[in-house]
Amino acid sequence: MRSQTDQIRSELLAGEAITALDALEKFGCLRLAARVKELRAQGLNIQTVTEKRNGKKFARYLLAK
Repeated sequence: MRSQTDQIRSELLAGEAITALDALEKFGCLRLAARVKELRAQGLNIQTVTEKRNGKKFARYLLAK
């Protein structure tokens, strides 16, 4: 079985954006920001976009172009 970090890397490299809710539903990952930090340390240029929906703020992560 692949690690959560590997699964998230694959998702980002496929051009998908990912939120904490996506990571929880798809990979059972409760700490997306920690996995993103690991991927950045490995050299991926990941962009954080802060969004607001229903008065709640959340981060969406995607590979920078």
